[in-house]
Amino acid sequence: MSISSINYASSLLGMSIQNINNQLSDLSAQLSTGVKSQNYAGMGVNEGFAIAARAQLANIAAYGNTMTNVNTIISGANTALQSLYKITGNVQDEAAQTPQDINSSGQTVGQQSAAAQLGAMVGILNTQIGNRYIFSGTAINTPPVTSADVLLNGTTTQAGLKQVIAERQQADLGTDGLGHLAITSPTTTSVQVAEDAAGSPFGLKLDSVSSSLNGATVTGPGGSPAGVSIDLTTATPNPGDQITFTFDLPDGTTESVKLTASSDSPPPAGSFTIGTTPDETATNLKAALNTAIGTVANTSLVAASAVAAGDNFFNTAGTATGGAVTNQATPPAAITGATALSGAPGSDSISPGFAQGDTITVDGQTIKFVASGATGPNEVNVTDSIQTLLGKIDGITGTTTPSTVHGGVITLHTDDAASLSVSSSNSTAFAALGFSGTATAAQPPLRVGGSPPTLVNGSADTVSWYNGNSGPGSARSTAVARIDQSQTVQYGAQANEQALRSALEQVAVYAAVTASPTGTNSKAQIAALSERIGTNLTSQPGQQTIQDIETEFATASTSIKDAQARQTDTQTAMQNMIDDTESVSPDEVASKLLALQNSLQASYQVTSMLSQLSLTKFLPIG
Repeated sequence: MSISSINYASSLLGMSIQNINNQLSDLSAQLSTGVKSQNYAGMGVNEGFAIAARAQLANIAAYGNTMTNVNTIISGANTALQSLYKITGNVQDEAAQTPQDINSSGQTVGQQSAAAQLGAMVGILNTQIGNRYIFSGTAINTPPVTSADVLLNGTTTQAGLKQVIAERQQADLGTDGLGHLAITSPTTTSVQVAEDAAGSPFGLKLDSVSSSLNGATVTGPGGSPAGVSIDLTTATPNPGDQITFTFDLPDGTTESVKLTASSDSPPPAGSFTIGTTPDETATNLKAALNTAIGTVANTSLVAASAVAAGDNFFNTAGTATGGAVTNQATPPAAITGATALSGAPGSDSISPGFAQGDTITVDGQTIKFVASGATGPNEVNVTDSIQTLLGKIDGITGTTTPSTVHGGVITLHTDDAASLSVSSSNSTAFAALGFSGTATAAQPPLRVGGSPPTLVNGSADTVSWYNGNSGPGSARSTAVARIDQSQTVQYGAQANEQALRSALEQVAVYAAVTASPTGTNSKAQIAALSERIGTNLTSQPGQQTIQDIETEFATASTSIKDAQARQTDTQTAMQNMIDDTESVSPDEVASKLLALQNSLQASYQVTSMLSQLSLTKFLPIG
């Protein structure tokens, strides 16, 4: 009989020691690495959650990098905006200073300072952070604003702001320097003040007249072109009687000319001498009007013309001007805002008029004519007034400058000349409003051109001051960043935003205008300009301000801050989940390791004792 050897490894004791050794190896690895296992299989049933948590942590890290970059851009933009706000405040303060003394260069100290500030503004608006021009919208690789020198002085092939201002001033003053007003004597006892052309965008426009001249008959403004008549045939003005003309200027301001009847000869400034006959009184009134209107034209009109030219150069707004038309009254008169869109012959209405079912399409939206009971923004009664229709049109275009009727001419305003398109299903009624085909606006920048002169598209030969993105949508939407799985922030900016464009425009106009140091009206011209610049740099209700842009950036920054706080909490929770699933406690592992070592030592001792056993030790001696 043979005796098989004992296989120690396959014995229960051997297997126990081997198992303890394996556990010791695992615990030693855990103690050195801090994790449960070197593979996913050994991590336990919650490892699937841990894997998902790691993916979420990676996303949070990516969002964190994005938010850091966006915060850097927002911080840079806010710094730039604060500097712009400070500059406009300084220019405004300098424009308000008196007296407005003109030096040998033809400017005040405030204007020369504005020229330096203009260069600083251009530099600020061309701020670049990393590889991004932050005020260019989506055109992040393009500096948004042309250099101050080119902006003012132009190039060899393109006109700058100074040339645009000079051309507009010449057009506004007219050949006789009276702002396109004709002062005539229809009879020996009457005086007439009338615009020289209907629908012209240039010069002084008659707004109203009021009179306390005893016995004088004053009519107007009316007709096309608009005019005012003063008949002195039976008049016997008393000293102190007055007549006041109010004129609309190209920049939207008004100016009044007040003349007082006087028994003195020569009369004091702002007065006319009462003659011994109506003929003499009419002659004296006409001479006084020529002097007073000439002074307004060469002071306030020159200043208003410069501001309007600045708007033609910088602004994207535009106008569509119809032809001069009359109503079907007897006798016909120039249409006004009160003229009805349809009516009986002899009434103050257009002919032919609009009928029920007719439409007018404005920038793709339709206004429908109904018999009565019009509701909503896109319906109008056929018996409503022209002014009501203009209000409907303005509601669609969103213009900040209301459309007008003056001297029988309708002028449609739009803040975006590129988009204006107005047409009608009733072409004959549309023609009765002065428009044929489709009414569109000339594209800015606008220049003086044509004969008779008008405002025309000057883009081919005029400096383009803004070179960034001008696409649809808000400026803020030109840069969008995802900061969380379901949250984005908008942080784009454009130098042609209303608040930024307006500030740059006013400072540039102030810096561009010069006057003759020895001119009779020069000081009054610059004073009128300074007053307008100061007013235009003041925040106006309903218009965007630099602070509005800062507020929008602050909102984006707050959203980022909140997202970072949420993600920090989420990050902590996810990391805790991973740690609970994959990590081990060093103290716990060390305790288990010590227990196993003791167990292994005991097992080895038992093995040693067993290895010393032999049959001879159990046999009796002797």
